[in-house]
Amino acid sequence: VQLVESGGGSVQVGGSLRLSCRISDNAGSRHCMAWFRQAPGKEREGVAYLGSSGTKMYVDSVKGRFTISKDNAEASLYLQMNSLKSGDTGVYYCAAYLAAGDCNSSQDNFAYWGQGTQVTVS
Repeated sequence: VQLVESGGGSVQVGGSLRLSCRISDNAGSRHCMAWFRQAPGKEREGVAYLGSSGTKMYVDSVKGRFTISKDNAEASLYLQMNSLKSGDTGVYYCAAYLAAGDCNSSQDNFAYWGQGTQVTVS
């Protein structure tokens, strides 16, 4: 499975961005998919998860602002980010692992990672 992110960039506080992750082999229907981020000087953290069951999970800091979604026809995962804050700055990674049902949020489960895309909010 190969994952390729796009859509990062610089935006003002309060603005919006949509990240995309192209998924090879149409694997999204059989995998837990997620977005992680790593801020400068901080550990990588999970932001949003989408299980093959359709269940979505979000870290508390982005609830109500971020939406994870998937388009199987487009073989893509998305992260719509609204009301962006400076604390949302970081490198955002798309990740996946083979799983039925809901996601387990532990990073150790995720076997496939994209190269990352930078998001800067100022």
